[in-house]
Amino acid sequence: MLHRLFIAAICSFIMFSVSYTVQANERTLPETISSEDLKPNLPQPYVVKKGDTLWDIANYFFKNPHKWLKIWEKNLYITNPDLIYPGNNIWFKPEKKKQKTLTLSIVRAQPTIINKPVERLEKKMDTSLLVTALSRQSFISPDALDGVGYLLDSEDERINYATNDSVYIKMLKPAKVGELFDVFRSSDVIYDPDTGEPVGALVKHLGQIEITSHSGGIYRGMITKNFEEISRADRLKPADKVTTKIEPHFPEKKLHGKVLYIRNDAAEAGQNQIIAINLGLGQELKAGTILSVHRAGRTIIDQLTGEETLLPEEKIGEIMVLVAHQHASLALVLHSSYSINIGDAIHSKAER
Repeated sequence: MLHRLFIAAICSFIMFSVSYTVQANERTLPETISSEDLKPNLPQPYVVKKGDTLWDIANYFFKNPHKWLKIWEKNLYITNPDLIYPGNNIWFKPEKKKQKTLTLSIVRAQPTIINKPVERLEKKMDTSLLVTALSRQSFISPDALDGVGYLLDSEDERINYATNDSVYIKMLKPAKVGELFDVFRSSDVIYDPDTGEPVGALVKHLGQIEITSHSGGIYRGMITKNFEEISRADRLKPADKVTTKIEPHFPEKKLHGKVLYIRNDAAEAGQNQIIAINLGLGQELKAGTILSVHRAGRTIIDQLTGEETLLPEEKIGEIMVLVAHQHASLALVLHSSYSINIGDAIHSKAER
């Protein structure tokens, strides 16, 4: 568009030029443009943007944009409209040699080198995965499996409950009206394969309950949301505060661990699935720590020597810690090139 308008401007200028050639001594240039024609307190320079027209630029500088042609007539050295590109800087300033006439000054944008420290650009993360992962399950210590309370019954004596149902609750610890609790069921306790010690338990969240009142040691509650059917004897724990503001980071020291567990007792895991590892707060892990998963190398028979040879480990994926406990953590599989299995190695060798 800028090019077409410039051609139109040149054509208009040629029409004026023919008249000046015939009676060169009898004609004078149109009246000059003074600084009074310029808009007051105008920041300069003007940076040409893609799609700009002459009218846009003149309207930026002048109170009356119709005067743009007089500026071009006073600056005949600008003969090629292709010399103005997005990124060019334009000034209008008074000449010192003459009266307060204005000249057009155009500076072509030149490449600039900016020295900045190298920064890692993280891939955009789907936060809905984090919300789902953190709201549907949790990793708790084995001694917390009893919870702080459990469901007794409902007002209408139904067996299963859902959102907006009113229920009766037995609390093992005092609770306040308005307090939120996660309803959960426990999975198997997870043991460290090397030490045999319990490191935690993956629990499934069924929903949330808000305490509405209490009387005679029995609490009333309202189910505010449910992911699965909630039943009598399902246990409660203080509601987790789910946040998606997890900053991915890479551990500075070398770490070595193993995959302990795959959600739902699955045999293998892939992208966006939940696993548990035997590294935790004791190894300075926290939410957002990025680790890599490696498969053990195979043992083969060297065809020339006949000896057994162990092939090196191969990286097969990356994970991000969601919840860290003292000796274990819950993690989300970010991506994997092969299926992840229990016993696969965990290292701090994620790609930086």
